[in-house]
Amino acid sequence: MTEHDLGTWREYAGSTLSAPLTAALSAFVEQGYHGTSVREIAGRAGLSVPGLYHHYPSKQALLVGLMTAAMEELLERSTRAEAEAGPRAAERFDAVVESLLLFHMHRSNLAFVGSTEIRSLEPANRTHYVRLRDEQQRMLDRIVLDGIASGDFEAPYPADASRAVTTMCVGVAGWYRPDGPLAVGELATVYLDISRRIVGAVR
Repeated sequence: MTEHDLGTWREYAGSTLSAPLTAALSAFVEQGYHGTSVREIAGRAGLSVPGLYHHYPSKQALLVGLMTAAMEELLERSTRAEAEAGPRAAERFDAVVESLLLFHMHRSNLAFVGSTEIRSLEPANRTHYVRLRDEQQRMLDRIVLDGIASGDFEAPYPADASRAVTTMCVGVAGWYRPDGPLAVGELATVYLDISRRIVGAVR
């Protein structure tokens, strides 16, 4: 994903996924990876099976494409959010957590597949995905530790607090619905407040 495609880290336009990946995403969300056939994905994408294989040589390649797209977009948005925030750890924390929350609402299906189908990745692909996921976690870990050092945060267990915040943000993808009682911005405000409390933000 290029900077032009991404725009500002708070803005989400339509999906940038290819037709095969879009088809695979909808099928995996509805039926799971193992419950979906390549023929069904091809049909949803308006392609023949050989035509699908021309773009993606296997169902595993489609899953890797989706999960890599998810983590790369999330990392790019989070990196930009931190860079554009103020210098204080508390400001950077707010920006990165907001980025996590927005992604898991606006890209809920993509994020859901990313968190539930890791078990379906082949070992080498799983290792690559986990490396990207850990990079995202280390970003937040570093900010929380900076906040402890600066006095912005008072969490007695900073590593655990950071993981708890990430887990909560990731979990939003499993239940968020666009037609729910709270708008995206309202939900982000509520969960950002909870996240600050988890790390013992000093206000």
